[in-house]
Amino acid sequence: MSNDDLERVTLLEAVMSRGIQALTIVELERLHTLLEQKDYGNDGKAQKSKKKLLKKISIAIYDKDEKYGNSFKIS
Repeated sequence: MSNDDLERVTLLEAVMSRGIQALTIVELERLHTLLEQKDYGNDGKAQKSKKKLLKKISIAIYDKDEKYGNSFKIS
């Protein structure tokens, strides 16, 4: 198991035990990246779960950006 796989599993376990809102924005962004890189093409059910979780992570990142501000926003 690679370091990325271990990190992905650790972050997924944190989501399962504490919820997605318990992660920091940095952890959410990292999990999003790690999940995008992971190929579940041979398992349709896992691929569907991946897409749903990526959507939830994107929403959580957006919510945290709105709540705490994002230094990258221009306005």
